Parts: sequence; C-alpha cells; structure tokens
Amino acid sequence: MAKYNESKCRLCRREGSKLFLKGDRCFTDKCACDRRPYAPGQHGRARKKTTDYATQMREKQKVRRIYGVLERQFHNYFLKAALAKGVTGATLLTTLERRLDSVVYRLGFANSRQQARQLVRHGIFTLNGRKANIPSLLVRTGDVLEVPEKHRKIPVLADAQQVVARRGLPAWLEVDGAAFKGIIKALPQREDIQTTINENLIVELYSK
Repeated sequence: MAKYNESKCRLCRREGSKLFLKGDRCFTDKCACDRRPYAPGQHGRARKKTTDYATQMREKQKVRRIYGVLERQFHNYFLKAALAKGVTGATLLTTLERRLDSVVYRLGFANSRQQARQLVRHGIFTLNGRKANIPSLLVRTGDVLEVPEKHRKIPVLADAQQVVARRGLPAWLEVDGAAFKGIIKALPQREDIQTTINENLIVELYSK
C-alpha cells in the first residue's frame, strides 16, 4: 500500500491550515504551520491565481490528508455517500469519522490518526470483545472499543490520554481512561466535526 514518508508539516503548509497530523506538536509553538504560514518550496511565498477547480481540488486533498486515505479509497467513499440517503458531503465526512483509526484517535488512545492506524494494525484494540486490526472498519452505535490488559502499559497510550483534553472528546463518544475503554454512543453528525471543511467543494469537484 502507498505511504507518504515525507514531512507531514509540508502537507499542512501546502493546504494553508493545520491538519493535526503530528498530534500534540500541532498545539505547541513548534508547529511549522504557525512558524512558516506559507506553502513549502522555493515559490511558496509567491502569489498564485486560484481557479474554482484548484479550490475544489485543494479541499479534497485536505480531507484526504486529514483522514490519511488514498485517492481511490476516498473516491469509493464518495460514491457510497452519493448513493446513501441524506446530504452527500455530510455523509462522506461522517463515514470517514466512523473509521476505526479515526475513532481510536478521537478517544485519545493515539496522538494522531497515523499513530492510531499503526496501533490498530498491530492488534492493540478489541471491538466488542474481538480483535480488530483493520483501520478502515466502520464502527456502529453501541460498539465498545477496549485495550486488553496485556497492552495497557504501552507508553504511547498513556501519553495520548494526557493530551485528549486539548482537542476535546466528541459528544457521540464516551471514554473511560482508567479502564482503557471507549463506547460509541451514537453515530457522528456533521456538527460534531469541528475541523474547518467545506464538503460542498468536494461534491462539486466529483460532480463535473
């Protein structure tokens, strides 16, 4: 599977906003997006003409990078959202938010979605009592995510629990830090996603 191995801070600078790809570092004064608020590269400071297509493409790339999915996978999510009932853009975002790696991140068991994806791949979590190692698995209302006793001493988990208060816990999730357990109380709604995203631009891009 393709993987981005370059500097993650370059992605934030390219999109012109914080994507919180490096976890706790994004909340400190070391954040490259704050220190160098312009696009990377030799011509990053140059003024550029922005077309409607470019604006739509940048918004799509921003969402892809936030959730760490590849182009084909993202397009498949869009196609399913377009066929589902409701508003296509909102359905797309809430589906991405329901991914297991995203839920692990939201619950505070990882500092970033990439770290959450790695932990899921390594089989650190159980979902409803069964081992879950597929990051793209979609959670449902009533699901219970837990860290088995043998994995609870992993330093990464303890560090992540300390910083979850900075980004807040969504209303559709409930977490018991002492028991290393999270509960999906309800499915996420569009208003639960606080990241600044204009999903209508993505719908317009794919509708051409």
